[in-house]
Amino acid sequence: MSSNAHIRSHRKPRRSSRNTLIRSGVAGGVFTTLAVTGAASPTSAASQASSVDSTVEMPTLSGVLTAGAEEAAHATQTIAIQYDVEAAKEQAAANAKKAAAETREKAEAKAEAKRKAAAKKAAEEAAEAEAAEEAERAAAERAEERRTASRSTERPDAPSTTSAPAPAPSNATGSAAAVVNFARAQVGKAYVMGATGPSAYDCSGLTGAAFRQVGINLPRVSQDQSVTGTQVPLSQVQPGDILYWGSAGSAYHVAIYVGDGKFVGAQNSSTGVVERDMSWDMPTGAVRVL
Repeated sequence: MSSNAHIRSHRKPRRSSRNTLIRSGVAGGVFTTLAVTGAASPTSAASQASSVDSTVEMPTLSGVLTAGAEEAAHATQTIAIQYDVEAAKEQAAANAKKAAAETREKAEAKAEAKRKAAAKKAAEEAAEAEAAEEAERAAAERAEERRTASRSTERPDAPSTTSAPAPAPSNATGSAAAVVNFARAQVGKAYVMGATGPSAYDCSGLTGAAFRQVGINLPRVSQDQSVTGTQVPLSQVQPGDILYWGSAGSAYHVAIYVGDGKFVGAQNSSTGVVERDMSWDMPTGAVRVL
């Protein structure tokens, strides 16, 4: 055996066929890639050209999109305006309804105030009329008391004049006769303030009841009765005329002239309804209704 049999050789070992094949495959892959790239280059160029064309077309598409957006915004704005208009209409209707309600309430309040004012005025007028009636009755009573006292002093032996004398025949006819006969039929009945019959009367209540017998409604109080009809002188009075004491329009007492210088009247609570001679208490004036 040679002396160098166990010494490793310094020569490079041969490359194996496997490595050759690998290298060949790599080289082939490189060339294949280059070929594919080269072949694909026109396509890439076309793609780039297409991309350029697309880029060129983008402004036109953007303009369409912008116009659509503007139309949508305009439509939205129009709808919003319509909503605002409808809301304004509804608010105006609500305001008008509220104003109408307030106007109606004010009108009702004003009408109620007028009604209360009218009722108050009527009550005040009624109170004044009642006070005037009471004043005339009180004045008539005081006058009657003074006359009675005076007659008793002057003629102590004279019979009492508070009793009704026997009525003299009346020359009244027609409606006047009916008034006179009714008045004389009430002699002896009571005097009650505010009474109008049939069992009691005050002065104007008696005259009013007498004239109702012939279908005539006189005013309620003596002040008004003294200016109802035609004023006549006392020297020309006829049966059925109304006599009054005090001035016309403010009389405090009334009675009915029954003829023969006499009258029938509801004098006061002491005498009641009596028939008296006019000389006993001369009236101020007279009115003719019939």
